[in-house]
Amino acid sequence: MWDGPFYRVKREDYEICFLPREDEDLEEVCNVDMWLTFPDGNRWSGTIFTLDEVQRLMDRWKDTGECLDGTYFYCWDELIVRHAGISSMVRVIDDLVVTGDYECALRPNGPDDDLDD
Repeated sequence: MWDGPFYRVKREDYEICFLPREDEDLEEVCNVDMWLTFPDGNRWSGTIFTLDEVQRLMDRWKDTGECLDGTYFYCWDELIVRHAGISSMVRVIDDLVVTGDYECALRPNGPDDDLDD
């Protein structure tokens, strides 16, 4: 569901919040910031890229000179997925939660202070 600029997906034990561009088709999203929040307020964040988006960025950097002319790509809290779209990305996050791998794939942000309000 939309909540201002955020697209939120609520699960029984957590919520996933995405920040797509306003005019972006949700099933075409290929580069998006996201947060995972648990009922106890603990939050995890990351940026999700598709393989195609990484390739597009690296190709562009060949022309701009960034990242040694596009020879590498990095992001501290990056998650690369095969398929575009929020629904595909939600399936990935659901799996990361079930396996506990979100603790390796995403950045811990600590508790959400707004839960006390």
